[in-house]
Amino acid sequence: MKTISSKQTFFIKKVFPAIWMGVIVFVVVTAIAAGALSKTPFILVGPVFMLAIGFIVFKKFLWDLADEVRDGGDFLIVRRGSVEERVQLSDIMNVGMSQFTNPPRLSLRLRKPSKFGDEIVFSPPRTSAFNPFARNAIAEDLIQRVDRARREDARR
Repeated sequence: MKTISSKQTFFIKKVFPAIWMGVIVFVVVTAIAAGALSKTPFILVGPVFMLAIGFIVFKKFLWDLADEVRDGGDFLIVRRGSVEERVQLSDIMNVGMSQFTNPPRLSLRLRKPSKFGDEIVFSPPRTSAFNPFARNAIAEDLIQRVDRARREDARR
């Protein structure tokens, strides 16, 4: 089976947010230890705002990504944490690609909810950096195969 999700997903979901929040907490603790809080009590407004914005952005764009998606031909194996599910291509209603986000997001809207809900989102490997408007090859392939699987399913 071929993996169609990015190999950087672990870094994007776990390591980057930990570094982001860790640096902010380190700066706050250092400022408090240096006595900056007693001189300027509003010094915590910026870091608290950055933590809040970071949390919202991570929750909206990173933490909902599937950890791994593997292609099995007429089905996909989706894993998030220890939960794994097999999704038939004929059970996918829509394939959407948001390539102008970082990381790029490929969403699979399902006909019936799975263990992950009615939508599965993952980050495919990056394609050509030379043309930012180029279509993602994995998304294009999935669109065609999902359409073919639904037509074959309708004939039965």
